[in-house]
Amino acid sequence: MRIIDRRTTSLVTVGMLLLAALIVLSSCGSTRNRAFTSFLLPAAPKAPAAPPSVPVVALAEPPHVEPTLFVGETPFVFREKAAATAADDVLESLIRLAEAHFQNGKIYFQAGNYEAARREFDRAVETLFNAQDEAGNPRRLESKLEELTEAIYRFDLSGLSQDPAEEPAFDKPPLEDIPELTFPVPPTEKDLLLNKLRATVSQLPLEVNDEVLRYIHYFSSGRGRKILEAGLGRAGRYRPLIQRILDEEGVPQELIHLAQAESGFYPRAVSRKRATGMWQFMAFRGQQYGLTRTKTADDRLDPEKATRAAARHLRDLYHQFGDWYLAIAAYNCGPGVVQKAVERTGYADLWELRRRNVLPRETSSYVPIILAMAIMAKNAAEYGLDGLGADPPLEYDTVELTAPTSLLLVADITERPVGDLRDLNPALLKGVAPPGYMLRVPQGTAASVASALELVPREQRAAWRLHRVERGETLNSIARSYRVSPGGISRANGIDAADVESGNLLLIPAKSVPEAGVTKKKAKSMARRGQVKKSRVRPSQAKSASPRRSGMLASRSSQPRKAIAR
Repeated sequence: MRIIDRRTTSLVTVGMLLLAALIVLSSCGSTRNRAFTSFLLPAAPKAPAAPPSVPVVALAEPPHVEPTLFVGETPFVFREKAAATAADDVLESLIRLAEAHFQNGKIYFQAGNYEAARREFDRAVETLFNAQDEAGNPRRLESKLEELTEAIYRFDLSGLSQDPAEEPAFDKPPLEDIPELTFPVPPTEKDLLLNKLRATVSQLPLEVNDEVLRYIHYFSSGRGRKILEAGLGRAGRYRPLIQRILDEEGVPQELIHLAQAESGFYPRAVSRKRATGMWQFMAFRGQQYGLTRTKTADDRLDPEKATRAAARHLRDLYHQFGDWYLAIAAYNCGPGVVQKAVERTGYADLWELRRRNVLPRETSSYVPIILAMAIMAKNAAEYGLDGLGADPPLEYDTVELTAPTSLLLVADITERPVGDLRDLNPALLKGVAPPGYMLRVPQGTAASVASALELVPREQRAAWRLHRVERGETLNSIARSYRVSPGGISRANGIDAADVESGNLLLIPAKSVPEAGVTKKKAKSMARRGQVKKSRVRPSQAKSASPRRSGMLASRSSQPRKAIAR
């Protein structure tokens, strides 16, 4: 029985286990079938239940919301980056244009067409100078401008003179020799100078800080002292003229020191950047204020016309910025550069712009230099300048020319060195003044010059000379001096050799010196063909038309200095 019971118990247990396994298997199979069925045939939708009854509430109209101002705008970071990229593209295109003008100038120069070379070199520099208003990368622009001007400077621009004996000399502006100063200044000196300035009368605000004090130190000794004294000495020639024009244009008298810093009162100063004249006008800026350029004259070299233009330009800059220091800075680097610096920093203050290093290096020192010069000039006794001798003012009359006229001929008439006439007429680029030109002659000689010119045929005034016979001279000796034939002198004056007496005024039918180099038409043709040939001057062409000996006039003639290449 026990064995049967055990077997029964075992069978019951096995049966229960099998039953449990079948139940589990049946449930898994049922699940797979339902999932498979639902995948193939979706379940029939249930009928929607009736919505509960909810009381309807009337809502007020939503408030009107203004659209966001910045919706649709490019984020500032990306907008600024895009603007900078566009400005850089503009700058690079202007640099390529300037380089093209420079290369054209080289071709013209090598072909012997120096006038066209000067024009292309000027355009190259002006293109980059104008780019200062739009430059996205001021450092890149400044570096390229320096590179270009240095390349032009290395050219022998004395070759631009077709007749070196007649081409006037140019001067180097002293501003290029004044260094940037950084040495410390004792604080006690600033206090002492401030006390002096309280009693100083000035139309221009005179502010004293470390930058100004450094240049006062520089101009008090050594090289700086020589620059200051030389400029103050030459100022005597033009001071009455400049003071009158500044007063007429309603600007501070102290602005005369801009001319002192820019050119040292050299009317024929030319910088490496091609700024020209006593007030250092670029060609495009001069044209804006009525300063014209021709083959024979450049108004930027005329002290009176250039001073008038500078006074009006400074007055316009003051009206634009409302501050004389910013106006002076804009005169140096251009109003667009200063305006951009103000907009970038939010400060319309020169010293703050200087501290933030957003102005060109030269401009950062420009205003302190001028203020230092003004302060020292107004306190001449304190700085040992009260006993400094100044050049006498230039005094002159004017004569309107009716035909091309040689300065040598006018020098013959006035019995003055031709260098004196050049000093009175620095705007002339050649030794022959054009018709219609208002020629300045020594004071008191206008009537004699006008009457003597009538003795010379109009078509011969560019070459013929006048000679007053001195004791011991003969027709043959005079002819040898001017390298003409005695018969030519006789025919021009209607006299015989025996009729020549001391004191006679003789017409000398001299010949003009042929121009060296090639013509403009030929130079353009050579440039198109890619021919680059350097013109050669024959020895006979290099000789001056001036006589080796012509009495008093020959002994007084002065040779011009070698022109500084710009």
